[in-house]
Amino acid sequence: MPPEFVKQQVHASTPQGISQQQLLDENKFYLAAKRTMDIIGAIVGLIVTSVLFLVVAIAIKIEDPKGTVFFAQTRVGKNGKEFKMYKFRSMVSDAEEKLNDLLKYNEVTGAMFKMKNDPRVTKVGRFIRKTSIDELPQLWNVLKGDMSLVGPRPPLPREVEQYTEYDKQRLLVTPGCTGLWQVSGRSNVGFKEMVELDLQYIRNRSILLDLKIIFKTVLVLFGSKDAF
Repeated sequence: MPPEFVKQQVHASTPQGISQQQLLDENKFYLAAKRTMDIIGAIVGLIVTSVLFLVVAIAIKIEDPKGTVFFAQTRVGKNGKEFKMYKFRSMVSDAEEKLNDLLKYNEVTGAMFKMKNDPRVTKVGRFIRKTSIDELPQLWNVLKGDMSLVGPRPPLPREVEQYTEYDKQRLLVTPGCTGLWQVSGRSNVGFKEMVELDLQYIRNRSILLDLKIIFKTVLVLFGSKDAF
């Protein structure tokens, strides 16, 4: 996907639209502080969860010795730039090949696929997805700069192909590990509602808002009834 796609995003005259000038005028202190917070948070997170990483890796290997521990998936980031996003593998090894047969069972509307009882998910996978532990390797993406601790979730290329120009505005900023969507219902929130939450975040971004979202994420991280 070419980076110049951003030039096609909604014009400033569009109601609720986010203009390029708004992003250019954004507080440089906030951007610097946000990146600093990302680096420190990712390093601390990786250190604190290092033992958990080992336990999860062993559990994944015990259940499926032939499969990999980590799963790298192509996602679309800021300005349409694609990158590899890392997760603990929570599905069978040939999950991508089986996806086409399951698309008709999609339980959310819009350019996303979610299935509560997805048969591709392993036993270990169900636990780490329920607790969002499968997302922890994305701290490495944060260190690399592909992602931020807080921001819109990075979509799949096939999802972006279905985006309207309005939807593409959520790709104007660095994607995040968590965001308003995650603390506002997650899988119970439809695609259109997710887009509006992301644009609301982009318009009102601040360090205080980021800290609030991180705090709320910690509260709902374990045992969330909305994750699948």
